[in-house]
Amino acid sequence: MSQHANHDHQHGPSCGHMAVQHDGHVDYLHDGHLHHQSANGEVEEHTLPVSAANPASCTTGHACAGHAPDHVHGPGCGHEAVPHGDHVDYLVDGHLHHPHNGHCDHHGAVTLAS
Repeated sequence: MSQHANHDHQHGPSCGHMAVQHDGHVDYLHDGHLHHQSANGEVEEHTLPVSAANPASCTTGHACAGHAPDHVHGPGCGHEAVPHGDHVDYLVDGHLHHPHNGHCDHHGAVTLAS
């Protein structure tokens, strides 16, 4: 976990960024980063860990109704980027998609905060 330097935005329930439950607290997806607003006002960079719930393995054959079969994930694709382990996944219908060799790997569910 590291500090996000020069961050002038205050994250919270009405900040406009998607809120994600992570490790017993709420983080906010912001420009491809997972931000945690600490009690002292600093913004910490978080990453979803690779785990049994959020694996990093290849899952060929994952068919998702959340986008067209020929959809390509990447910057500007319309899905929130989520740091996961040592890579970036994309949030589609409550779960993580990882683009891999012409298909999407399913890297587990994410719980959104209300």
